[in-house]
Parts: sequence; C-alpha cells; structure tokens
Amino acid sequence: MFNLEIIQLSSTYLQSSQMAVLRLGFVLTAVLFTTSLTNSEQDLPCRARNLGIEGRSIVCVCDANYCDTITREDPSRGTYVVYTSSDSGKRFEKSFGQIQTVALNDPESTKADKEPTPKEMLEKSDFDGQENTTIWNSVRLRLFTNTRYQTIEGFGGSVTDAAAINWRKLSDAAQTQFINTYFGPKGLEYNMIRVPIAGADFSTHPYTYNELPWNDGALTNYSLSDEDLFLKLPMIRRSLHAANHEVKITASCWSPPIWMKTNERITGFGQVKREFYQSYADYHLRFIEEYAKANVKIWAITTTNEPINGIVPAAPFNSLGWMPSQMATWIANNLGPTIRNSPFNDTLILAVDDQRYLLHFYVIGMERAEPKAFDYIDGIAIHYYGNFAPAQLLTNIQNRYPDKILLSTEACEGAMPWDAMRVEIGSWRRARNYITSILQDLNNFVVGWIDWNLCLSPTGGPNWADNFVDSPILVYAEDDEFIKNPMFYAMGHFSKFIPRGSVRILASRRSIMTIENLAVLTPQGNMVVVLHNRNNRDMNVRLDIGTTRYIQLVLEPHSVKTIEINHN
Repeated sequence: MFNLEIIQLSSTYLQSSQMAVLRLGFVLTAVLFTTSLTNSEQDLPCRARNLGIEGRSIVCVCDANYCDTITREDPSRGTYVVYTSSDSGKRFEKSFGQIQTVALNDPESTKADKEPTPKEMLEKSDFDGQENTTIWNSVRLRLFTNTRYQTIEGFGGSVTDAAAINWRKLSDAAQTQFINTYFGPKGLEYNMIRVPIAGADFSTHPYTYNELPWNDGALTNYSLSDEDLFLKLPMIRRSLHAANHEVKITASCWSPPIWMKTNERITGFGQVKREFYQSYADYHLRFIEEYAKANVKIWAITTTNEPINGIVPAAPFNSLGWMPSQMATWIANNLGPTIRNSPFNDTLILAVDDQRYLLHFYVIGMERAEPKAFDYIDGIAIHYYGNFAPAQLLTNIQNRYPDKILLSTEACEGAMPWDAMRVEIGSWRRARNYITSILQDLNNFVVGWIDWNLCLSPTGGPNWADNFVDSPILVYAEDDEFIKNPMFYAMGHFSKFIPRGSVRILASRRSIMTIENLAVLTPQGNMVVVLHNRNNRDMNVRLDIGTTRYIQLVLEPHSVKTIEINHN
C-alpha cells in the first residue's frame, strides 16, 4: 500500500518532477493490475448448466471438487464496486468505477438536494449524453446518509430435517462445499438460521418431544430427537464453524405433543389446553436448554409457527392455533415470565410468526386482551406467503410499536395453491419475487430476512404432508452434486454485502421513473445500494451521493445490482 510519506520519500531519489509522475503512475498502474488479477483468481465462476427450458435462466453446479465463490471487494476512497446477476446468466459479475464530480456552479449540483417538480422531471433527462435515453428509462436517486432508519440484523436460511437429510446425502467434501457456499467468507456469508422445535412438515414423519407419558405436564421425558442429534445439530454446528461472524438462531414450534392440544391431533383445529399453558412455555425453555448443552445458542424463539393454521384448519401439516387473546394471555402469564426468569433471559420472544395480512389482527387483538404481553415481546415475526397485502402495513406496526423489531422468518416459492409447479429449476421469476419481497420488507423496517429450507430434493422434499416447495439449492444425491437456483443469488445480493449493523438510509427519488431500490450505510462507513430492474428494457440510473458527486449505471433487463460505494 502507498501512503503520502512513502511517495514523498521515493520522490527525493528521482531526477525530475516529470520522472516522478511517470514512475508513480507506472507503479500505481501495476498495483491496480496485480490487485485486479489477484481478485479475479480468488473468485471461481459459476459452472453454468443451461437447462434448455424456455423462459428459464441457468443454474450453477457444485460438487465435491468445485463450487463458484464470491469475494467482496473493499472499494478505495472515491470508488465503487458493482455486482450484477441477471436472467441472462450473470452471477455476481464484478465491475468497478470512480465517483464522478460536477462543479459547484453547475446547475446539476443543486438538483441533487432540490425536490424537483413534476414539470422539471419531464423537461430534461439526466442522461442526455447517452443514446436511446429518455425520461421513461432514466432514474435518479439522491442518497442521504443523515436520514437513518432501522439497523439490520442479517439474512439466512432454515435448517429443517429435510434440508439436513439432503445435505447428509452428499459426500463429506460436497457437504463442506455446501456449507461454505452459504456461510463461508467466499460464500453468501449468512448470519442467521431458523430451526424447528421438533418436527415440521419438512420431516419424514410428524413428531414432537415428550410424546409419552400422556398428560406429562412436568415434561419428565423431554429429550431431543434423533433428527436433532444426527441431522439438524451437525448441520448447524458446521455452519457456525464456517462463518466468520456470529450466526443468530431463531427457533419455532409447529406443534407440541398432542396431549397438550384440544383436538389431540398433530393437524387440524386445535389449541393448547389451558391446564398445559405453563407446560408449553416450559417446552420452549427445555429446547433452549438442550440446544445449549450441544453448544448451540438460541437467539430468539417465536410464539408458534403460523398460529392461523390451527384456527382455520386448511393446512395439512403440523399446526397449533392461537387466537390473539389466547396468545397474549399465554405470553403474559407463562412464556414471558418463564424465559425472563431463566438463565436464558436474553432470548428474544418474537410474536405472531404468520403472514403479513394477519399481523394487525394479532397484535391489536393481543394489545386489547392483555397489554402486559408486550412487556415480554421483543418483536414481530413475519412470513412471506400472501404478500399481496401492502408492505406499508409493516411500517404502520413499527410506528405503533417502535421498540419492537420486525423479522421475516420464512419464505419459499412454489407453496401457493395456484403454483403450477412446486419446483421450477432455473426460474428467474422466483428470484425476482424474492428480491422484491426483501426490498419491500427492508424499506418498511424489517431488520432481517430468513429463507425457508437451505436445500431440498429435486422434487421439493422430503415432506411428510406432501407439501413440496422450491429451494435456492437442490441436491442431486446420485450425482453427488447440488445446483444453485437464481434464488440463491437473489439472497446473496443482500446477505453478502449488507453486514450486521448496517443502517438503512434514505434514497429519495428525483425522476419520473423509478426502480426497486434499497440503500444502507455499513459499519465500515460505505454505502451499499441494491437496484432491481424488473423491466424488459435497460434502465439508466444516476445515484447522487452529495450535491456534487454521483455515479451512473445501466441496469440490463431483469437484473439486480448491488453497489458498494466508498464515498468518504
């Protein structure tokens, strides 16, 4: 690395100032070339497989000996790095640029901070120097680092029985490649995991803990299952070891043992019997204790997965119902005191854990029934399905409960009744849905986004209830390989470049047109901007990072870019 003192010392040995400039220019060029060469050698490109299916993008193939990697570049002062993935086949393609500057007396310098009128927007494009550019394919955004919102916790996926079963079918070397591509420093650098408490539908059979003896409210026979000991815990521990930062784990229960439930069945319309409210609270605490014995810390628990499924019994899999008043009573009198009075009193309690359109129904109903519950609740957990409800609902909840976090805890494609295909290999459309949802959530105060199964079989399982869905990674055990769908890279455009502790900042539109976007300020002091072009045409984007500095980019159709800017 060169600094001012070294340059000044070296220049005393040169015969003229002209020679100094030439030599310095030569050395800096050599350094930049060497750095570029070294970085390109570090990144292994996608081993692309063209599926030959109309309307599908490529997938990237990994095995015991090869898997594509991505390293984050640290932009030097006044420069930026761009990472691009697209329907056309780009996967984290890197490019580099330098921040441009306009003179203070240039009219453009005042446009960055001035809110334009609609008439001004229509009068002039900000890309007049480029061909085929109009106001209809031009976007201008002004970034304000001093307008800040929520702090980001992170991104990740779920370690289910199904995910661990598929992972275990790979050879040891391929298992390592798999873990590294999600959690390693040359992978997506996931820093969050969700794990079921006992079984879920993505198990080979329905099961709970302490199923016998019947009506054992003291939980005298509580112990982890073989699925925990030989599948989920080994996968989690390998993930923790691969990560170079803390991985925070959230746990959710689908159903308690059926003797606790009013219908005494694993599915259907059923709630916790009143006499077992405390037992169900203890059931969660015992799970935290058992995982702690295995050196796995639980960061947060949710108050039962999708409580609506036990009230409106349409789901064919493990479920437990809560009405808002019931949930509030249980949290206030049982779960909250049990966790807070335990050695694990720093474990977060996240309420609801259901779809966006149900959140107001639950939180307002809980508040009315038992306000004391909110003394114990640390946040609200949100699911991805049915996101036809506007994301503004999340901002409304944040405004109502500003001291609570919002966390997206489950998402997958292929789960809805109208999905023609459960698994859609190589689908960019599904990656696009992920990107849109993450952008909407984070722009409405969500602090993190956890995907569903880390991997599944090519048919979207195993799942004891035949509730097959898609996944960012599919495992082909017979070939000892796994393929990475476009959804994998959609997740990576956030998880890789938005570290924990980043803060969302304001990105204000200064043009008629816009595209989906997110801007954050990282703990290192850099700006990270995610831009998503859902259109069938190129979009020209100008990012104003001050009154006189900006960068310009062109987004190809159906693409996503993450830009890290060192604006210091």
